[in-house]
This record gives sequence, structure tokens and C-alpha cells, in this order.
Amino acid sequence: MPIVQVYLLEGRSKELKHELISEITAAVNRTLGNSPETIRVLLHDVPQENWGIAGMPMSYKQKK
Repeated sequence: MPIVQVYLLEGRSKELKHELISEITAAVNRTLGNSPETIRVLLHDVPQENWGIAGMPMSYKQKK
């Protein structure tokens, strides 16, 4: 049972996340041959203040 984890900055719509889950599932199915029923996709929405780039939280970088 493949498990795919994706970390994203929060704020994307439910529809976009549904599309991402569907596309990842299809890619794993094509590549590994697992049936979609055995594929798990976990999306982790990360708040901007918990996402650091170059030593700064993304929330700080967005304000500049």
C-alpha cells in the first residue's frame, strides 16, 4: 500500500486538493501498478508561520 505525503502552504481550495489527490493517485497507479483502492495520499496544510525559507517564516516574507 503506497502512502504519498505532500506538504503545502495552507490556503488552497478543497476542489484543488481533490484534484491533486486524484492526479497523484493516477500517477502512482500508472507508475507502480497498484490499484487506486490501495493508494493513500496525505495532504498536510502548513500555516505560513510554520514554513521557513532562508531563516524567515513565510508569514513574515509575505508581509514585505
